[in-house]
Parts: sequence; structure tokens; C-alpha cells
Amino acid sequence: MKIDEITISKAITESFMKDFLEAMEVDIAIAGAGPSGMTAAYYLAKEGVKTAVFERSLRVGGGMPGGGMMFNRIVVQEEGKRILDEFEVRTMEYQEGYYVADSLETISTICSKSIKSGARIFNLMSVEDVMIREDDRITGLVLNWSATSLAKLHVDPLAIRSKMVIDATGHDCEVCRVVARKLGARLKTRTGEVIGEKSMWAEVGEKEIVENTREVYPGLIVAGMAANAVFGSPRMGAIFGGMLLSGKRAAEVALETMQKPVIT
Repeated sequence: MKIDEITISKAITESFMKDFLEAMEVDIAIAGAGPSGMTAAYYLAKEGVKTAVFERSLRVGGGMPGGGMMFNRIVVQEEGKRILDEFEVRTMEYQEGYYVADSLETISTICSKSIKSGARIFNLMSVEDVMIREDDRITGLVLNWSATSLAKLHVDPLAIRSKMVIDATGHDCEVCRVVARKLGARLKTRTGEVIGEKSMWAEVGEKEIVENTREVYPGLIVAGMAANAVFGSPRMGAIFGGMLLSGKRAAEVALETMQKPVIT
């Protein structure tokens, strides 16, 4: 078969633009394709919710691919293992209550299952801002190519509309910081602002991350490490069960808010 470079270029451009145009109006827009963001996307898409994830980096996975200090292994507790079992990720019991998984197998499987469930994931796109309307509800995201901000080019962004937004941008909690900076101290935290994460305490951080996964501003849910950073809870390190549980909880909160059946 003769190979034509222009046909290849057209195939890439046309298929990508079709997906991107479809993603300009969704039910749920997720900022960040780390473990919590993609887990939320999986559970939402599985329920028929039109979901798109926007990741600023070239690769997905947040901090999970690096495991602990570049040892590509992660630990999950019993509750987190149940989610990995659903994803069909292999685990090994290290000792009672502690399960080890390959970080690369874990994140690649979650990514694949999320896409196959119907979620769209776009990498190399950064969230610059949010859209807001008269009722002070967040109604979408403002996006630009990550390369644009890295090159410090003044290029205007584009916007996508959504019924709700999930901030799963990790330690930086970028969407929540934009909202706090531009709309004032009105987040549903004790200060009204992003409090900032505390030093590592895995036991407390794992417990509080699920409690912190909630609507923090009308139309904005916070999940994953962003949730602990927003509410001032500790970081957890290389135990990732809470991240998975937070992603699932974020999907549940979104479904409850949209008055859809809760995940079983």
C-alpha cells in the first residue's frame, strides 16, 4: 500500500477536531488527568454522563507513574484495592491491610478503562480560567495549549461549557485558586480561600481526602490531592487508595448534584 503523508495528517486533524468539538459542551469537565480525575471520569462516563478531561502535561497520571521516590510501585489500603480490582489491576498483599501495585500498570489501566467507558481525555491543554454567569455558578472552563503558556505567548484561549467542573489538578489546585483569586474569598472552606496542604501524615490525609471531596463553589467539585490542599489537610505520599476513593466520590457528588442515580 502506498503511504501518503497528507492523508495521515488529515486523518489526525479531522479525527481530533471531531472529538474536541464534541467536548466543547459536556456534562462534566475535569481539570487534571491524575488518578482521581480519571477515576471520576470512568465512573461518570459509565453512568452515561458526557465527560471530558483536560490535562496540561504530555502524559497522564499526575504523580502516580513515579510511585514512591521513582520506585514505580504504589500502596493502597483495602478500600482502594476494591477499586483496583474493579479496574482489573493486579495487586500483591505486602502485609495485612497493605497492597502493592505497579504504578505504571495502574495508571495506564485507569486511563484505558476511562476512555473505553466513554470519557474523552485531552492532554497538553491547560485551564486558564473558568466561565461564570449571573447566578455566580461556574459553567465551564477556559483552555489554552500548554505550549502557549510555557512559551509565554499572548494567545487568546477558547472555552468549553459544562454543567459542573471537577478540580483534580493535584497539589496546585489550579481551578480553585483561579476562582478564589478572581471571585474573592468565597470557597466553602473555613477561610473562604485555598488553605494549603499540611505536611505528610498518611493516616489523616487518607481519611480526610474523601471527606474533602465535595462541592467547594457552585458548580465546582474538588477531588484528589487538590481537595486536601484546598481544605488544609495533610499530604499522604505514595499511598494512593484515597486518591481513587476521592475520584469515585467526586463522581457520586456530581451525579447527586445532577440528580442522577448514585454509583453502586
